[in-house]
Amino acid sequence: MVLAFLCFTGIDTTAKWLVTEGGMPSPAVVFIRYLGHLALVLAIFLPQDGSGLFRSHRPGLSIWRAVFLMLSTACNFAALQYLPLTLTISIFFASPLIICALSIPILGETVGWRRWAAIVVGFIGILIVVRPGLGEVHWAVIFSLTATTCASVYMVLTRKMAGVDATETQQFYAAGIATLCMLPFALADWAWPQDAASWTAFALIGFFGWAGHQCLTIAHRFAPASVLAPFVYLQIVFMTASSWWIFGDAPDVWVLVGASVVMLSGLYIWLRERQLTEGET
Repeated sequence: MVLAFLCFTGIDTTAKWLVTEGGMPSPAVVFIRYLGHLALVLAIFLPQDGSGLFRSHRPGLSIWRAVFLMLSTACNFAALQYLPLTLTISIFFASPLIICALSIPILGETVGWRRWAAIVVGFIGILIVVRPGLGEVHWAVIFSLTATTCASVYMVLTRKMAGVDATETQQFYAAGIATLCMLPFALADWAWPQDAASWTAFALIGFFGWAGHQCLTIAHRFAPASVLAPFVYLQIVFMTASSWWIFGDAPDVWVLVGASVVMLSGLYIWLRERQLTEGET
């Protein structure tokens, strides 16, 4: 899980570098991120799985899942062009709260008043991060909030896909649909990287995407999700280090305070869900 979130930090870091320093439009960066991911999936799994790699038992659900992941990435990369990594990841930490709320209509789960209270507290934390009315709020925050919402829908749909398709099939759909959809947008405004550092980021972004999802899958093979879930909050450490070291964006104290409130509410939801699960068993 630690390696997975290091890789996910690598995705955002290389994407931000390409759109701010490398001279590449964000649609082209989204396309390259998924094209590299798709190439690795085909190279590794196609020889051993053959046509089975493309066979989904719920193709409609697989496509919707891939579309929401693509929209999340596209909105996130657009936000990264204007916002520091610490701000985007702090907003992203609202995803466990949104997932908890979405699990009611999509998964038919019941959410008690304690978890609803934690969701409200978590959104107060997001307001601390964004601080509307207390200063100039960059319009790109809308992209970041949209990315978080789309990622939450993607993760809820991933829950629905659990045990339905093989992991490599899910990876193929996620990478393949995004590559196909982003191709016309990438070609309409294409630009190559401008320097050696940007070419390095260009080469690594697809690898980080594939490796992060592989590490996530391996981790879930050896430990239950209830044990692994809190590790997501390590990413604030990785993102803060990357933002400060590579882009020179020192962390804002209010961003860190708000992120801490969001993390505590997310951890409470995780703890409450784990207690309820243990009570059922």
